[in-house]
Amino acid sequence: MGGNCQVDFYVLASPAQSAHQLVCRLAMMAWEQGHRVAVIAADQGEAASLDETMWDYPAGRFLPHQRGCSPDNTPICIDVSSTDITPDRDVVINLADAVVTDPSRFSRLLEIVPGSEEDRQASRQKFREYRKLGLEPAHIKIGE
Repeated sequence: MGGNCQVDFYVLASPAQSAHQLVCRLAMMAWEQGHRVAVIAADQGEAASLDETMWDYPAGRFLPHQRGCSPDNTPICIDVSSTDITPDRDVVINLADAVVTDPSRFSRLLEIVPGSEEDRQASRQKFREYRKLGLEPAHIKIGE
């Protein structure tokens, strides 16, 4: 079923907090720990925006990334579908409204929960879906 995938929901405290900066910080930490990271954006527009953010944030740091998750040596990839993630990736950061398919393929799954209450419905649904798969998602509050 769910395998040994650890699922964490990172809950932004307010709409003012940047989900993309949080993704950059989480991707940086995972990469520094030797993981290969796939980031799932909601659509191509968000993927392009995230790509831009990764060039500038965190300030003074380089986050090696590329668009598209092909099996290569780039530690962090940005894509719009969890079905395209290559088996060499072990950490997934999900910004999309849909659940990550077959999460047992990964050691960690990080879900980003928007700061505004009206945007959280998809996250609640994903939480229920992962529970149905036998996973025990954790909540981590970011900020306030």
